[in-house]
Amino acid sequence: MVLRSLVLYIALGLCANAAPAADIATLEAMREGTMKKMVFHAEPQAVPDAVLLDETDAERSLGEYRGRWVVLNFWGTWCPPCLAEMPTLEALATTADSDRLAVVTVATGRNPPQAIDRWFSEKQIAHLPKWRDQSSWLARSMGILALPVTVILDPEGREIGRLMGEADWNSPEARALLDSLAEGS
Repeated sequence: MVLRSLVLYIALGLCANAAPAADIATLEAMREGTMKKMVFHAEPQAVPDAVLLDETDAERSLGEYRGRWVVLNFWGTWCPPCLAEMPTLEALATTADSDRLAVVTVATGRNPPQAIDRWFSEKQIAHLPKWRDQSSWLARSMGILALPVTVILDPEGREIGRLMGEADWNSPEARALLDSLAEGS
């Protein structure tokens, strides 16, 4: 009886561990266009708790998005590729099912709120949060060394993948990849 239980336990463990690899393989196969730069992790990675500031200087946390997939974009007002991709993040946020997917932008480092406000206003960005990581603590803790970087968080708040550099987040390829994640949860 003990041997039978042990064999069943091992078999269930192997099956449970095979599923994430298959999901990653499926996601890897979907990487096309600017999504080719997306790198998925074999195992979800913890994201440190950090205090971020919103446009009113109120303290915010990524924990507010638990239960949803998160497209977490690190950017700077001084970064041309960041600014170029921001309208595609806005388009994604405008049309995404907000119950399943959130698009969160975090200006890291020295980004004066007035500069963020001015830029959002000029480009008519209205659906993205104006969060700031003033000390770059979160970015450094997550190994973000250059901008832009977009990190995908699962509904439990863990990093499952990241894309370094500019991407078109409103492209059919990006939407297919994100839809696949949201449907699998």
